[in-house]
This record gives sequence, structure tokens and C-alpha cells, in this order.
Amino acid sequence: MIDIAGAVAVEAIDEETRDQPEPEHAAAGVRPVAAHYGDPIREQRLLATDVGLVDRSHRGVIAVPGAERAGWLHTLTSQHLASLRAGQGSELLVLSPHGHVEQHAMVAEDGETTWLDTEPGDTTGLLGYLEKMRFFTRVDPRDATADWALLSLVGPGAGEAVAALGVSGLAEPDLLGVPGPKFAAGSVPPRPSVVYDVRTLPGGGWARRVRLGVDVLVPRASVPEVVDALVVAGTPVAGLWAYEAVRVAHRLPRVGFETDHRTIPSEVGLVASAVHLDKGCYRGQETVARVHNLGRPPRRLVLLHLDGVTTDQLPTAGAPVTADGRTVGFVGTAVRHFELGPVALAVLKRSVPDSAALLVEGSAAAIDPE
Repeated sequence: MIDIAGAVAVEAIDEETRDQPEPEHAAAGVRPVAAHYGDPIREQRLLATDVGLVDRSHRGVIAVPGAERAGWLHTLTSQHLASLRAGQGSELLVLSPHGHVEQHAMVAEDGETTWLDTEPGDTTGLLGYLEKMRFFTRVDPRDATADWALLSLVGPGAGEAVAALGVSGLAEPDLLGVPGPKFAAGSVPPRPSVVYDVRTLPGGGWARRVRLGVDVLVPRASVPEVVDALVVAGTPVAGLWAYEAVRVAHRLPRVGFETDHRTIPSEVGLVASAVHLDKGCYRGQETVARVHNLGRPPRRLVLLHLDGVTTDQLPTAGAPVTADGRTVGFVGTAVRHFELGPVALAVLKRSVPDSAALLVEGSAAAIDPE
């Protein structure tokens, strides 16, 4: 956790939170992250209108060096990574044989190593899968979380703020766009469905331009120095609560929060960023292709306005969403947004219309049409 006055750890508020370091990482010295620094609403405004520094160092970090890393990751995951080169990043999914989402990772390539950062709690599972699939491939995946920390500059001013670390001119994310159902083979370019600009940091690590701002990976021992450089340059800190509120407002899902054991990528909007629909076979690919060609995934991700919530208690993750007494979905992440009020991401049956009268834990909720 960034040592700033007023910091309140996520774990101090919710002992059961998923936003805490994995036990083996905590044993290696990885500290909890801050939920807020005394004023979460002000911190939200900073991230929405300017820029703030968010400690996300509880995320797992997997390093994949080795001469055959790009082609190997290409065959194992949903993303087109065969031609990934230094200075590029992307996203990937590991799917079950039936196409259900198991892990999601952000990607950065520095020319020597492909870096994967993933949800806290998922590192062991993802690394275990990669290790089982090595065979005779020249790759050497390892858990690097104890040595490397992810921080995020979030907000419209993130590109300028990262200049304090010696990086400038990061390009905006380059998304291909999702092709229509039954598109012609070969019509999707053979490159990642989203490309993030990645630049090496002078002190080690990298900066990656993403949709909410700029992620930076730095040696864990250098975190205080990096934070000081950014704060002295005028970038304030903000907690994970503020980050989550901005993420929810942008309708960006997190695996394990807006997913369950049945989730397929097209239900929660992960096809656009983490799936290439015209690449070779990978585990779960048949389900992804079949659902895309039919054009109607069974569920969809929505933003709910929690109109009936009048107390400080927001719905719990996984709370059922009902319509006319029937369960039609579940709540993922619920937040109190500084402009939108109490809102949540939820996964609902596709048949539920935008006008449906919904209930969440006895309180009224309404879909925000896209």
C-alpha cells in the first residue's frame, strides 16, 4: 500500500474481499492496497476529470521469457499473439474446453519477456496452466509478483502524468472492432484485436497505454521512488474504490466479478479486446465461434441504476437480480458513483428488456440503455 496519510486498506473494510494479495504473495511481502485515502468521492472526480495514481500492486504478475513465447501464447489463448513485438501490449483469455472464461490477463511485450498481469487470486491458476502446457517449448513462465508491482495512472491526464517517469507520446489503444456474424475468413487482420502502446521505463519496467489511462510496472523495491516522482510532479493518489467506480461507469468487466462458471466472452464484452475471431484453434474456440455466428449470446452485461438503494449498504457481489419474481441475472460490482449515484454492473438474461422493472435485494433497479 502506498504510504500516504489517510490510507485505508481494502482488507480493513472487507476481510473477504477478492482485492487482496494471494497468500503466497502476502507471505513474500506484497502488501494490501488502499480502498481510499480519506475522501473517495473527491478521488473519483480526479480519476474522471483529471488524473490520479492508483495502487494496483495486488495484481499477479507472470513473466514469460523464452524464444518461442509469442507463438506459444498464441496457441494457448484467445488472442492473436503470433506477431506480437516489442512495444506492444494486448489482452488474452484462457477458456475452458466448453468456452467458459477461466482467466483473463493483460499483456505487455518488452522484446525479451512477455508480461502477463492478472486478477489477484488467479495467478496460481494461470501459471499452473501455462506450466502444464510447456512441453518442449522454449519458454520459462514464472510468478514475478514478489518482485514487480503494477500501478495505474487513471484519467484523461494520464498520458501527460506519466512524463514524470520519462515516458511521453503513448498512443491511444488500437482496437480492430468486432466483425459481424459469419464474416469472411481472412477478413480480420492477423494481429491482436487490441494493441496497447508499451514503452520501457528508464528505471526498469514499462508503461502501457490502456483504456482507462496508463499502467506502469516497476520493481517493487522502487515503488516509493516512483510514487514520490509522480506526486512531486502533481499527480495525487486515489484508492481502489475510486478506480472501481470509474471502471463500472465505463462498463468494463473484471473476471471473477462480472463472470461466473458459465460465462462466455461474448456475454460480458470481452470479445472486442481479448478475443481474435479469425485465428487458429485454441481451447474453447468452437463455442466462441458458434455463439458469435449465431449473434445472440444467452446473457449480456448491463449497467444498473440502483434506484431503490437508500442506505449505505450496496448490494453484495453475486446478489440475484429478479423480474416478476424470477431470477434473471446477478450483480457483479456495485459502487456509489459521484455523478450516477448507486450503480452496478450486472449480467442478465438477454431476453430481459431495457424497460424491465428489476429488484436487487428488495430494492428497485433499472437498466441504463447503452
